[in-house]
Amino acid sequence: MNITQLDQILELAKTKSKKRLVAAYANDEHTIEAVYNAVTADIVDATLVGDEATIVAICKTHKFDISKFCIVQEADENKASSVAVELINKGQGDMLMKGLLSTDKYMRAILNKENGLMSSPKAVLSHITVMEVNNYHKLIICGDVAVIPAPDFNQKVAIANYLVKTAHSLGIATPKVAILAATEQVLPGMQACVDAAMISKMSERGQIKGAIIDGPMGLDIALDKESAQIKKLRSEVAGDADCILFPNIESGNVFYKCNTKLANSKLGAIVVGAKVPCIITSRGDSAKAKMYSIALAALTAK
Repeated sequence: MNITQLDQILELAKTKSKKRLVAAYANDEHTIEAVYNAVTADIVDATLVGDEATIVAICKTHKFDISKFCIVQEADENKASSVAVELINKGQGDMLMKGLLSTDKYMRAILNKENGLMSSPKAVLSHITVMEVNNYHKLIICGDVAVIPAPDFNQKVAIANYLVKTAHSLGIATPKVAILAATEQVLPGMQACVDAAMISKMSERGQIKGAIIDGPMGLDIALDKESAQIKKLRSEVAGDADCILFPNIESGNVFYKCNTKLANSKLGAIVVGAKVPCIITSRGDSAKAKMYSIALAALTAK
């Protein structure tokens, strides 16, 4: 099944077995609304860790059935994130979600060496975004736009595998992955080009499976067939990429924000590489964006 719209991710998630969500410091309306909608859609069962009085008040205001949630009282945001992670480690949740707490506190709980969610010291934590861009013919799965500032070669290989795995979870059997650089030429003096060429060769030889990977590519080549034709670049990925791997966080973050702020693109996003998928939408994101992220996490959770 080829998923082409974010709303179809919600429908796909409804067909899978229900997952268990744990929300850390779930004291805000958007988080509770998104989780409530996911619960009523039978995508998840939910535990909300936070200030019970605040959660109950929000539910009453919006006429949400409070019995749909399991509420764990913890009014302190730092402790709430630790409690949420502890519930995951105890096997009481399949996915973690950030509520009304800052990203650094949320990430600190995930990365805690003694009680966090990292499966091993060498695990690579990365951010994967699924974006619906109005002027592109299908979803774009991209990374990393928020977690790894300057991924080295091994981290880029990990991100490539995460992109492929996410695409598979959305029903894309053989995703096309573009490894970005400032040019499609293989220039030895530009590390992004060297890394892209090596990852492409790894894919060609079966070291990265389940995808067609090509690079280096400029963004124009990855997303526009006419640009590829003008530059006489032959590639199965050019102009038809399902996935984009950015060379650094600046390029990824600018792409992300240009599309959301100037093009009104819709998206869902998760952090991968931990024991469970972790939802890390902004505190200011809409309930709809958080709902898409919950669906994406549910599809990628074990």
